[in-house]
Amino acid sequence: MKVLEKLSAFVSRWMALLVILAAAVSLFFPGAVRFISTKWINYLLGVVMFGMGLTLKPSDFTDVLRRPKDVVIGALCQFTLMPLIAFLLTKLFRLPPEFAVGVILVGTCPGGTSSNVMTYLSHGDVALSVCMTSVSTVLAPFMTPLLTLLYAGKTVDVNVMGMFISVLQVVLLPILLGFVVNYFFGRFTQRAVKALPLVSTLAIILIIAAVVSVNSQKILSNGLLIIVVVICHNLLGYAAGYGVAKALRLDTTKCRAISIEVGMQNSGLATGLAHTHFSQYPLAMIPGAVFSVWHNISGALLANFFNDMSERKKSPDLREAQKESLA
Repeated sequence: MKVLEKLSAFVSRWMALLVILAAAVSLFFPGAVRFISTKWINYLLGVVMFGMGLTLKPSDFTDVLRRPKDVVIGALCQFTLMPLIAFLLTKLFRLPPEFAVGVILVGTCPGGTSSNVMTYLSHGDVALSVCMTSVSTVLAPFMTPLLTLLYAGKTVDVNVMGMFISVLQVVLLPILLGFVVNYFFGRFTQRAVKALPLVSTLAIILIIAAVVSVNSQKILSNGLLIIVVVICHNLLGYAAGYGVAKALRLDTTKCRAISIEVGMQNSGLATGLAHTHFSQYPLAMIPGAVFSVWHNISGALLANFFNDMSERKKSPDLREAQKESLA
């Protein structure tokens, strides 16, 4: 078990690099990973969601009742800012339907699980981040299909009920199962969760490899445009989330949590939904795959940026304290 824990810690530390390497191999040497089928995507995502459920406790949900204002602000930001930004970017860059629906799917999905880790690393409000992830994930079966219909319904056919059922099956049921297992077998899960980063990262890498390898030629010919759109979507999400939280006079730790939670999406779910419900548009899976790679990089960079801001704020206070001690 200790070996798994050490391996899991290594994977957590170098997750962004590992994801980039997997994407690069899948893009330039697709034959090497062609055995990974896109049919695995929903199952792999279910594994990630089950792992998330194993980390949840009843207190994570009672926290919502203790701080409803913060959670409501976060949920509203999550399901208004990112879908709207996605829609506007598809119009600004005049994306064809097959790419546009993929970008919109990313925008309408709930917050990503890695946002909690990035919030922790940035010295943000981790409890709020966990609450936001939990609430947005619970709301996802309703909000994701309806928002996709709102923003993409005029361009492509959107099966709202089918998407609702898919999100229930791929997201909520695995999370609920993990939550129940954790509730009744807490001692076991406390040891098992230490290996979760390894399992989750492996699942994400396999999802990316499956999508990128199948569409490698199309990505090479159209990839630059999608990369630009995905980066804009992610960075604007960070900025908009922080800006709204700041405008509402939330403290710095809450602003950081909302910023990261809004900017980092469950892009694996977007990829799965694209594969299941928009198979007539194979390229719709690409934005989710690219987002999965990019937001882990940008999230780590943003966490470092927030930490540097904290250190700069501490420095004057530390210098003053040192002067007083010398006096």
